[in-house]
Amino acid sequence: MTTTTDLVSYEDALASYDPVMGLEVHVELGTKTKMFCGCSTALGAEPNSQTCPVCLGMPGALPVVNATGVESAIKIGLALNCSIAEWCRFARKNYFYPDMPKNFQTSQYDEPIAFDGYLDVQLEDGETFRVEIERAHMEEDTGKSTHVGGATGRIHGASHSLLDYNRAGIPLIEIVTKPIVGAGERAPEVAKAYVRELREVIRALGVSEARMEMGQMRCDVNLSLMPKDADKFGTRSETKNVNSLRSVERAARFEIQRHAAVLSSGGTIVQETRHFHEDTGSTTSGRIKEEAEDYRYFPEPDLVPVAPAREWVEQIRAALPEPPLARRTRLLAEWGITATDMQAILNAGALDLIVATIDAGSDATSARKWWMGELARSANESAASLDELAITPQQVARVTELVTSGDLNDKLARQVIEGVLAGEGTPDEVVDKRGLKVVSDEGALTAAVDEAIAGNPGVADKIRGGKVAAAGALVGAVMKATRGQADAARVKELILEKLGVSEG
Repeated sequence: MTTTTDLVSYEDALASYDPVMGLEVHVELGTKTKMFCGCSTALGAEPNSQTCPVCLGMPGALPVVNATGVESAIKIGLALNCSIAEWCRFARKNYFYPDMPKNFQTSQYDEPIAFDGYLDVQLEDGETFRVEIERAHMEEDTGKSTHVGGATGRIHGASHSLLDYNRAGIPLIEIVTKPIVGAGERAPEVAKAYVRELREVIRALGVSEARMEMGQMRCDVNLSLMPKDADKFGTRSETKNVNSLRSVERAARFEIQRHAAVLSSGGTIVQETRHFHEDTGSTTSGRIKEEAEDYRYFPEPDLVPVAPAREWVEQIRAALPEPPLARRTRLLAEWGITATDMQAILNAGALDLIVATIDAGSDATSARKWWMGELARSANESAASLDELAITPQQVARVTELVTSGDLNDKLARQVIEGVLAGEGTPDEVVDKRGLKVVSDEGALTAAVDEAIAGNPGVADKIRGGKVAAAGALVGAVMKATRGQADAARVKELILEKLGVSEG
């Protein structure tokens, strides 16, 4: 249950304090099997059907490291400009909670696989902010607890809990930033931009879909306030498992205002975990936050150290894709669009679809036009994402080709797209079934123009008198007669020719 929290205004908070952030992002890797056993990671299976003695923590069951998980960790580390350890090992992070059947989590502590990196992120106005990375380390996910009988879905007030261990043992990479200072009033925006850019990096690497709404990527927002001109960080709070970009920004902003209210009234910030509430944009207390020593870390005795060969690391480095920020900067110049246009494309999830449409033969302007216009509208109406629509970039490219060749106009193209989305076939099949090709027969067009002129003598006289703009009414009449299947530009040319008027 959300409780009322005293806040000061954001402006007043920033007038007295400097925010310091630390962001911990967990990325669920898209491997076929779990991190330390051969159980499937496929979604949607019956609860507890994808388990074995290893991921259930049975006595005597021995783990084996997932090689693809290690490779994915190295890819992420390199993409974040990190150093890759020549030798590292796993540790046991000891704590009791029912969703961790072993009573410890296999993680990495003081010897992560990747460390000392950075990620440059771009803010809404195009400014670049560098976020320094402390480490990226390998670990495993916990199971899933479902608390039943309460009003909030949390353990407090529930009558009982259900545990599903299908997720226990799924590979995770935890990426931890160094303290983020100097962002000032833009700290919440920096947090959002960082998580967004990190998601783009992860997706570009192909190691995870990083869908926050599905829990494949989650962010813990650590925040403290430091009085102006102080040199010591304040006590931090950690808002756990924030699962959308907007919520990361809102959680940081709320905590800045809450911390400032507590400190300004003479209170003390408690180091604790907190829950973020999507409905109100507020946070509430969870539990007192443990320090590292409380977990009693010690080296995992059942796993050998990981020592990636330098040759292998360099092979992985050489195969990395173009960094997302560099790619966007290049495309922005190639397409001749503004940073605002690019941000809209990113927000719509359309960038890869537009690029694939261009690769399939479309020009950039047309590809952007259809994905950001007609298709974005269809996605919005069906509450789907663009990549869930029943149309491929290749099909969109074919529609643009038909428009360029003059076989379709924009109105007909919209009907073709509608047909493809409705499952009526390919663009060409929809054109044939619906009879949607532009009327290009000059004889048919001339007859339709003659009929329009004869039926609208007053309009024709205005055009003859020099009011060329009045031709729009006759063009409309021809388009209506041809069911929108005429080339409007050609129709206007024929009308003016018939009436002996020049465009100029």
